[in-house]
Amino acid sequence: MSDRLRDEMRQERRASGLVWARFAREAGFSATYLRNIENGNRALTPEVARAYDGVLSTGGRFTRALHDPTPGTCGLVWERPESMAVLTGLLKGGHVDRREPLTVAQALSVSASSWARALESAPREPLDVPGGPGLLAHIGDRLDHLRHLDDKLGSGDVLHLARGELALIIKLIRSGRYNGATVTRLYAMASEASRQVGWAAFDQGKPGLAGRYFDGALRASAEANDPVGGAYAASFAAIQCYSTGPGDRAVNLLEVAHAQVRGRATPRMHAMLAARTARALSTTGAKRECARQLHLARTALDQGRHEDDPEVLYWVDHGEIEMIAGSAALSLGDPAEALRRFEAAMAAAYPGDTEFPRSHAIYLVRAAEAHLALGDLDAAVATARHAARCLSSVDSVRSASELRGLREKLRAHTSYTAVRELLQSE
Repeated sequence: MSDRLRDEMRQERRASGLVWARFAREAGFSATYLRNIENGNRALTPEVARAYDGVLSTGGRFTRALHDPTPGTCGLVWERPESMAVLTGLLKGGHVDRREPLTVAQALSVSASSWARALESAPREPLDVPGGPGLLAHIGDRLDHLRHLDDKLGSGDVLHLARGELALIIKLIRSGRYNGATVTRLYAMASEASRQVGWAAFDQGKPGLAGRYFDGALRASAEANDPVGGAYAASFAAIQCYSTGPGDRAVNLLEVAHAQVRGRATPRMHAMLAARTARALSTTGAKRECARQLHLARTALDQGRHEDDPEVLYWVDHGEIEMIAGSAALSLGDPAEALRRFEAAMAAAYPGDTEFPRSHAIYLVRAAEAHLALGDLDAAVATARHAARCLSSVDSVRSASELRGLREKLRAHTSYTAVRELLQSE
């Protein structure tokens, strides 16, 4: 257990992105001393374990593991005091946005496994969502507003606003004024607020920060015994995983989410998870399984709306599924099929320009890349201009990066007047 604990402490320290000098300074020990502890050359003391917990905001996990060396306890058991400590630690800011994307994906895989264990050990009563105090209703309305703000204006403001909502929710939980179903509801709302911060951070090019808040969202959903909310957060974390590293981690994360909502979610939720699984699979080259998941998504969506559909799934419709299918086809090296799927999305009245300009810009970039792959420079340029128009009032580092990537691919064709004019308009 000691070696395993040292390994987890080392992994968490590396994942933080802190250089040795700063980490040691914040921990209150010399870097040489801490290296010797991690390497097993010195004894791991409670003081060092507490220092790691403090710097890394792990909620006392290492200290408890040192005192309770039962196999399987380190890093796997989520308890309410620890989860609250982690959520509170997130609001302190600091080092968390410097983690490398691959390390973040590994950490999210561990988070998903811990989340599943926590849900499986929790009572199976359904989540009680009463009308509740007016304050909770107001917070819910603001979270809904932030979702739509993110759709239309991008993540810049949402990152800070959602963080403020999370801080308020945590304050209410810690106040001790609420209990029972109200606290359960507050934890469910904390999960959604943390997911919003995580998604906004990822969209702003801060994968380490995003990973920490996605972990926080999973923890809070486990406290609320809310597998659907946690699965929703996991599906956004999966986008980060397949966008920044090997898609197999995203696939595994989505499989965990699927397992936790089986028999407990509506067809629309299953459609969303299947579509995102297909997209993750496309980055691994798994063409047949990707097609199967898209079929499952379409079939589930054909069942229509359900009175129990979570409000967060307002964006899941046939148009969105086809846009995801187009992106998957492009990743699988079939630009012609990608264009057919993108056209099918528009035929399904996908409201990208008005309701989802940030997402639509990304899909348009992919459509332009498909046109480019097929040698249609006029269509590629026209679609690229459309994407730029969508982004004209959107704050999204991720979308802007996608558009820059397309422009770089077009630079090989500057002898063509339309391409040259597009690039000169930067």
